[in-house]
Amino acid sequence: MAVDYTVIVVYLAGMLAMGWWGMRRARSKSEFLVAGRRLGPAMYSGTMAAIVLGGASTIGGVGLGYQYGLSGAWMVFTIGLGLLALSVFFSARIARLKVYTVSEMLDLRYGGRAGVISGVVMWAYTLMLAVTSTIAYATIFDVLFDMNRTLAIVLGGSIVVAYSTLGGMWSITLTDMVQFVVKTIGVLLLLLPIAVVKAGGFGEMRAKLPTTYFDPLGIGGETIFTYVLIYTFGMLIGQDIWQRVFTARSDTTARWGGTVAGTYCLVYAVAGAVIGTAAKVMYPKLPSADTAFATIVKDELPVGVRGLVLAAALAAVMSTSSGALIACATVANNDIWSRLRGAVTQESGAERDEVRGNRVFILIMGVAAIGTAIALNNVVEALTVAYNLLVAGLLVPILGGLLWKRGTAQGALASVAVGGLAVIGLMAGYGILANEPVYYGLLLSLAAYVIVSLATPATDPAVLAVWRERLAGRGAEPLSEPVPVHQ
Repeated sequence: MAVDYTVIVVYLAGMLAMGWWGMRRARSKSEFLVAGRRLGPAMYSGTMAAIVLGGASTIGGVGLGYQYGLSGAWMVFTIGLGLLALSVFFSARIARLKVYTVSEMLDLRYGGRAGVISGVVMWAYTLMLAVTSTIAYATIFDVLFDMNRTLAIVLGGSIVVAYSTLGGMWSITLTDMVQFVVKTIGVLLLLLPIAVVKAGGFGEMRAKLPTTYFDPLGIGGETIFTYVLIYTFGMLIGQDIWQRVFTARSDTTARWGGTVAGTYCLVYAVAGAVIGTAAKVMYPKLPSADTAFATIVKDELPVGVRGLVLAAALAAVMSTSSGALIACATVANNDIWSRLRGAVTQESGAERDEVRGNRVFILIMGVAAIGTAIALNNVVEALTVAYNLLVAGLLVPILGGLLWKRGTAQGALASVAVGGLAVIGLMAGYGILANEPVYYGLLLSLAAYVIVSLATPATDPAVLAVWRERLAGRGAEPLSEPVPVHQ
């Protein structure tokens, strides 16, 4: 394993080095939080694909393929569909707003009264997303070094916190590009063909497995519908995803770069399911489907290749973890703390202080995520709680604000409160993993939004005029000093 260990150590050292390099670039709030809004199509596509394809998409996607066959691709496939929908229908408008958080968008649309409560919901979602990604380090480092769970979480989490704190979005963008390349080589170009060959090819796979493993809908219609509701719609409104949209240098970059990234996700989804199906042929009686990825990598890949593929899994976890961490810190600082202390400052002269403040919040949120990850065991439950809160609490007011001019601040607040509280109560009644909480929570959120909006005065025309100006790309914050555009 010495060669594999060397590959992993070099990879981790490279992540820290890029964090140090990114620190020299992040001199303003815009540079630190959204990479100066200057990413070109190549970097934008790579980093967007990296953040949405995390440990759940890689390790979990292979596990679903092991359990259900090709239909196990649906979870990651719906993530790709969500990214495609965001890119084609909404990303251009989102990029033109030139804001930093989803809550700022809600304030701009509804007149400055929806920020704190929506910020709390978004903060809870991004924190849980960071926690679940951090927990995944335990699985990877256990395969690599037979490491204690707590130590693995602390080691992996500390590396992500270090480079994210140093350089902010610049560091995360650079590391995500490396992670995108590593994942593409490790999973698509190496693990996928090797797994199929080791399983005897598709003919042998068909001969040894039930026909349901090759049924595109084998996982079940209700499960697919739930994936669409949670993951496809979740992609439309998550702070971690929006913050990447904000990094695009233009609305054209956001639209077409995101479309490329979404298409890549669809390919990645199918690849994971095929790898899992091949693992089922080779190891028909694994104790857990989630161990399929680690087992096939550990037992079937040659030295060196094994290290690269494990680095790919580590890259998948790190990209999602760092994206969720900076999103969590951005929301905590800009949407909650700054508002509560009444000191929101936008003058460019204060931006250096804001960089220091955001660094502090990334460090604090990182420590909180590591501590919570050590305390929690069930990744699926934590992720389900996060997405249920996000979709039931924020989907309606966000899409309503973008699509329905009659929506009001009171309707938005009612929607967030009713949807959030309803989904929490329903999870307590039906169980965290049940489908009903998000179904009913979303319907109640929609009803509250429409009823309260129609029952209250329409949004001030002056507020809507400012909103339309920002959607058109006018009246937004000026960019920081011009520098060469990065492709």
